[in-house]
Amino acid sequence: MIALDMPVIVEGKYDKIKLSSFLDAVIIETDGFRIFSDNEKKALIRYLAQTKGIIVLTDSDAAGFRIRNYIRNIAADGRVVNVYIPDIFGKEKRKTEPSKEGKLGVEGLSPAVLTQALEKAGVTPHTEKPTNARPVTTADLFADGFTGSDNAKERKYKLLSSLGLPSRLSNAQLLQLLNTFMSYDDYKKAAEAISGG
Repeated sequence: MIALDMPVIVEGKYDKIKLSSFLDAVIIETDGFRIFSDNEKKALIRYLAQTKGIIVLTDSDAAGFRIRNYIRNIAADGRVVNVYIPDIFGKEKRKTEPSKEGKLGVEGLSPAVLTQALEKAGVTPHTEKPTNARPVTTADLFADGFTGSDNAKERKYKLLSSLGLPSRLSNAQLLQLLNTFMSYDDYKKAAEAISGG
């Protein structure tokens, strides 16, 4: 597995499945053109670009470039690394016909080709994560009252708001993001601030 410290933005779930097979990274789907109207996801991408930087890995067709350009605009004041895949013609296994332009998308490329595309964009594996770093866990969210209590929803909303994250994040998404851009100690400070110290 290749560990990346920046989140990767892709078009759809099949792209995410492909990348998850060889990348250890936060992978966020735009759900195609739905990104244009999803204010919460736009806010999340903007936030991640400003705090961690983002990697944009979309298909090489017209739709992929339209989504890529849109992300670049909404994250203009953050760090955006564009990774471009080569034009390889063919058809994805799950499809009955090739795409409109006949090119393979992210989901249809091999891990080797995708790794090479990442390397060409200057994306390097994350090596700074200490092996003894304590992650934030579901047990922590429960212990700190963000799940499983009467006012958990309200407390979780306050935490998300204080961190500048969208209010609709699931617990799994929240954990993934917390472990991407915060240490356990930073999480505890944020949790204590919600409780009033």
